[in-house]
This record gives sequence, structure tokens and C-alpha cells, in this order.
Amino acid sequence: MTDAPRHGGHPSRTASDPAPRTAPPRVRLVDVAREAGLSKTTVSAALNGTGRLSPAVREKARDTARRMGYRPNAAARQLRAGRARLIGYVVGEFAGRPWTYLESPYFAQLTSATAAAALRHGYALVMLPAGSLQGEWADLPFEAVIVADPVADDGVVEDLLAARIPVFSDASVEGRAGAHWVDVDAGAAVRETLDHLRDQGARRTALVLPDSTTRFHRGVLTAYHAWCAAHGDTPRVTLAADIGNGPVVEAVDGALTAAERPDALFVVAELSPPLVLEAARRHGYDVPGDLLVVCASEETTAAYTDPPVSTLSLRPGEVAEAGIELLVAALENGDDEPSGVLVPTRLMVRGSSRRADRG
Repeated sequence: MTDAPRHGGHPSRTASDPAPRTAPPRVRLVDVAREAGLSKTTVSAALNGTGRLSPAVREKARDTARRMGYRPNAAARQLRAGRARLIGYVVGEFAGRPWTYLESPYFAQLTSATAAAALRHGYALVMLPAGSLQGEWADLPFEAVIVADPVADDGVVEDLLAARIPVFSDASVEGRAGAHWVDVDAGAAVRETLDHLRDQGARRTALVLPDSTTRFHRGVLTAYHAWCAAHGDTPRVTLAADIGNGPVVEAVDGALTAAERPDALFVVAELSPPLVLEAARRHGYDVPGDLLVVCASEETTAAYTDPPVSTLSLRPGEVAEAGIELLVAALENGDDEPSGVLVPTRLMVRGSSRRADRG
């Protein structure tokens, strides 16, 4: 048995115990200079690509730094430049449950693509909770904050602009000083989808939508009502009371059990496509024979169901790339003039919305 430690300490290390690991000392600029036989100023200029140095001296300094494993101190360099190169990231639609957006295929792809694009430009993304400007992050040295899918009258957008922190969001901030945006054309996406369903014979297309005040979802609802009016169709809208598969399945069930059964279903509330097919079968529909189905979804499972499910992609990767390009250009140029870009959606037509006799 090992004796109990005295005075609340730890048991003594025996000869058979491995020695504790210690981190190797950090290689400093002065260490590289000493090894290369150059001054610290010369090595610094060589590594930064500045100064009037011969190619031989510059290469000697760089080769020595590589061989010794020297890494510049990024924090010190940023402090000297007066910039932290941090971009905040918040999802306004999930204010009540600030971190659950990572469970959404759309927001998971949007977030990861945004972080990757920002890093390629030398900026780090800091994920933040939604709601008003919180005390725990209000003092962080952000270059800008991305507010994805803000709800109507989003308090965090107002707080950031009032603090003169550049905001990047959707087109709801269009025209505001210090604000930049990237968005998709909700109206065009709805018209393309409904036109496709009508071409396949649908005359009673039901819409399942989140009960949300984001610009995109309000745009979808407005475009749907306008399309129905133009074609003499009766609007059939069911709102999902909350996010997540459970509430959206309940909304799909409600749409499918209406007094006048729909012959097409357009699910914009995010839901796993296999669950949409399962709900249709549970209520006695054959897809696509009795019911055509299109889901706004980024899930890869849609292509592998039976039948494969047609999807409307909001192209989160392209949105992230376009947004970061625009935001970085504004930050690097010191431009607070409003700017924005529209990214087209993509309708992927598969078996669930294609009737065999119509091609």
C-alpha cells in the first residue's frame, strides 16, 4: 500500500513512476538570431518580408527559423497592429435556445463554412449566444459580428450598430450604415418550386412553415400567398409551433389531415426528409402517386430515400463564402458604406415530386 500523503499533499513519486512531462521551451526570435549569427532586427525583417536584405541573408534567417520550429507570436503582432481579427457569430432565430442551431443541418453547414472562409482570410470566428448584446461578450474586441437570420426587430442588431460595430446579416439590414448583407431570393425560390409542382399536376399544394419572423420565412409566406392568388388556388398554410423534428412532424400531420387533402406538400420548416415520407405513408398517401413532396433541406439523406426526396437548397456554403468575401473587403478597406449580395437557391428535383407520366 502507498502511504497516505502528509499535510494534504500527493503521494511521493517512486523510482518506477514516469517523470512528469514538461512542455518544450518556446523558441524566441532572439534564439533564431543567435543561431543564425544575425541581429534580431535582421531576422524580424527577413521573416516579415521587409527591409533591404540580400536573398542569401533572408533565406538563412527563414531556414534557421523553420529548422528551430520558431512560430511568431500572433497575439503580440495583432496588438501592435491594433486589431484582434475576431468576428462574432450569432444566430438570431435561435435566441431562446442559443446553441441548438448546431443541430440544424442548414446552420451547421453555414457555421462551419463561415468559420473556414473567415480563417482563410486570417480571421477567427467566435460563436455567441443570441438575444440582446450580452455583458459576457459585449466587451470582446470584435472587428464585426455576423447575425445569421435575425428575427424582426432583433435587439442584437440594434445594439451592435449603436456601438458602431460592423454588422453582417441578411437583407433586413440593407441600406443601414455599418451594415452589410448576403441573402437568398425567397420569392424566386417559392415560385420555382410551386411552378414545378404545378407542372407535375399539383393543384392543392400545402405549405408547412415555421412560426418565425425572420426575413426569409416572411418572404416565403408572402410569395406563397401571391402565387396562390395568381393561379386561383386556395392557400393551405400550417405553421410549426417550434423548431425541431417533433413540432414540425406535428405540423406536417396537420397539413396532411386537412378536410381537403393536399396533392402536394412543400415543407420549408426544417425536417429530416425521411420523416416527411413516413408521415405521408402513415396517413395513407403514396409518394409521388397521391402526394408530391419538396423539402427545404440540406440533409444528404434526401437523395437516398425511397423515393428520393426533392429538395430546395439555400446553399449555405455559397452564402458563407460570398458573405465573408464581402465582409472582409469592407473591413480591410475600412468601408462602412452598405453593401450586399444575393445568392441563388437550388431546386434539386428527384422522384418525390416527379410523376412518371409527366417526365
